[in-house]
Amino acid sequence: MAPSPQDPAASAPRRKVSRHRGEGQWAAGHHTPLNGNEQFKKDDDGLNVRTRIETIYSKRGFDSIDPNDLRGRMRWWGLYTQRKPGIDGGKTAVLEPEELDDKYFMLRVRIDGGRLTTAQLRVIGEISQEFARGTADITDRQNIQLHWIRIEDVPEIWRRLEDVGLSTTEACGDTPRVILGSPVAGIAEDEIIDGTPAIEEIQRRVIGNKAFSNLPRKFKSAISGSPLLDVAHEINDIALVGVEHPEHGPGFDLWVGGGLSTNPKIGVRLGAWVPLDEVADVHEGVISIFRDYGYRRLRNRARLKFLVADWGPEKFRQVLEDEYLGRKLLDGPAPEQPVERWRDHVGVHRQRDGRFYVGFAPRVGRVDGATLAKIAGVAEEHGSGRVRTTTEQKMIVLDVEGDQVDSLVAGLEALDLRVTPSSFRRGTMACTGIEFCKLAIVETKARGSALIDELERRLPEFDEPITINLNGCPNACARIQVADIGLKGQLVVDEDGNQVEGYQVHLGGALGLEAGFGRKVRGLKVTSKELPDYVERVLRRFEAERADGERFAVWAARASEEALS
Repeated sequence: MAPSPQDPAASAPRRKVSRHRGEGQWAAGHHTPLNGNEQFKKDDDGLNVRTRIETIYSKRGFDSIDPNDLRGRMRWWGLYTQRKPGIDGGKTAVLEPEELDDKYFMLRVRIDGGRLTTAQLRVIGEISQEFARGTADITDRQNIQLHWIRIEDVPEIWRRLEDVGLSTTEACGDTPRVILGSPVAGIAEDEIIDGTPAIEEIQRRVIGNKAFSNLPRKFKSAISGSPLLDVAHEINDIALVGVEHPEHGPGFDLWVGGGLSTNPKIGVRLGAWVPLDEVADVHEGVISIFRDYGYRRLRNRARLKFLVADWGPEKFRQVLEDEYLGRKLLDGPAPEQPVERWRDHVGVHRQRDGRFYVGFAPRVGRVDGATLAKIAGVAEEHGSGRVRTTTEQKMIVLDVEGDQVDSLVAGLEALDLRVTPSSFRRGTMACTGIEFCKLAIVETKARGSALIDELERRLPEFDEPITINLNGCPNACARIQVADIGLKGQLVVDEDGNQVEGYQVHLGGALGLEAGFGRKVRGLKVTSKELPDYVERVLRRFEAERADGERFAVWAARASEEALS
């Protein structure tokens, strides 16, 4: 019977009934794309865009590229459009993507484990000089990035890279990104276990495999058997860290759910010990959980760290064991606190075979193609055919005989590549910044390099380990939250009321077993012009107020806001 006009149900507004679509988790049956990114991935796998690049776009030019390929699928092959020159940071969040796009690309060469031969490094240097206007940046994920790449040149660049065993496959995109590895795996005297075989097996199983080429977002992996904990394991989606099990010997401690950006989270231990020959199985299980249970509805909640935070480590381990491995993992010990404060392997160090490896520091990861080729040449002149990149934007030459060390060091120093750098050269990192990045608001690379020069001049005796990380936007590619001094780029108002480039300051962040995020002082923002004065002032206060042996991060946590301002 229909309700009468006096019946409240007759006048109540009719609510729209909609089917709850959850968070877009495939394991819950939610396969309908809930945003544009999920739609273009469903329409066509990102790996398929290579054929179009080779057969259509490289022949017809930039204007022929489909927008979903240009700003989406081409990332699956390491290609991002770079920022059009002359667009200031105030317009970054205002302009449409097509207004920010230049007709050139950043190309990321993935270097799993940081492993390169000198022949490979030379080819990257030659590609840089011929196709990228000489540009080259070493990233804090062990990759090398080139800029000013034309779409017409990409097939030839791929051919040259692949001829020497390199690739750009899934260097970007919602994919399994480069696998970080200890740059001294297999050679360091103090290594607990060599993770190289596991990295190689993961590459074989996962990279370029369409079973894992449509993830909710990027997936970052790290594997290291070094007691220095040298792969920033705390901020990766999955990390396996070398430990000695009291009964079963050397293996790996399993961590999941780390990541930074605008919602930083330190990874959590699952309390599981993984033997070397099971690492690839566990990695495949964790990435499969992310694929199947990861949140696909909102891009800003699509990283594994949000699922881990909601589930907790106990449930995550249970699902991994029950649904993906079909067996229980052994419980195991946590890694020990590193003895060394630096984790970058800079300096001269003895290898287990009696030879030496030599780590050196470019300026904020910025090199150039000619320098890369010269590094390869210097290494070969001193008997080495192997080099490595690190997670701190540094490089290492391996396998140097003792009587060749001094000459090699001299050759590197002549290229402005410091083997015994100042704390400021050693500890300063910077992301790509506004020069090329469409997300950036401020300049970083040149600013970081100039800051090093100023601090070396003003504080020549300062020799404490200190990390100063500059980021051009809030996305934390340069890990600002876990630096001693983290600088997040933004526009600020100077003393004359003008809007200028500057930074929000984070103080006292750290990685290691005492990992934590930096402290923000209320209202503390620094203009780019004021930056050297500010950093000098804070470091002088640290030197005056610190207790014996106290680290900067510990002092910053207890210091007054006045001391940090």
